[in-house]
Amino acid sequence: MIKVLFVCHGNICRSTMAEAMFKDMVKKAGAEDRYEIDSAAATREEIGNGMHYGARQKLNEVGIPIGNHKARLFTRQDYLHYDIILGMDSENMYDLDRMSGGDPDHKIYKLLELAGKKRDIADPWYTGNFDATYDDLVEGLSALFQKLEGDEV
Repeated sequence: MIKVLFVCHGNICRSTMAEAMFKDMVKKAGAEDRYEIDSAAATREEIGNGMHYGARQKLNEVGIPIGNHKARLFTRQDYLHYDIILGMDSENMYDLDRMSGGDPDHKIYKLLELAGKKRDIADPWYTGNFDATYDDLVEGLSALFQKLEGDEV
């Protein structure tokens, strides 16, 4: 089983969307029995809160099922448990590096880098553009799935 964790600032927009979208992607590919998928926050600001209404609205619009999500904080135990941990932007990467003790097992990646892009996935909490975030996530998640199914990560 491949254990995948998505992390963003508050765990109410990008990482939560990525979690739902990746679960939907692997289910449609008939691979859900091969994956454990979750998401977490790099900061404490939104802990306990549900998915942002804009993220929920976008996923509903494209027909992706949404669970009963509650934001939670990334922990050292998450680092030990998950095989691959994906941050959404440079700030997340800094936080994950610090919280993991420097990523000694080399399992932390910035999601869009897997698709050959150096840029961040913009936080729709600030931009208000959930469409752009969704498009970036589709690109990054598609690359992730291809790499995991091909054992390239």
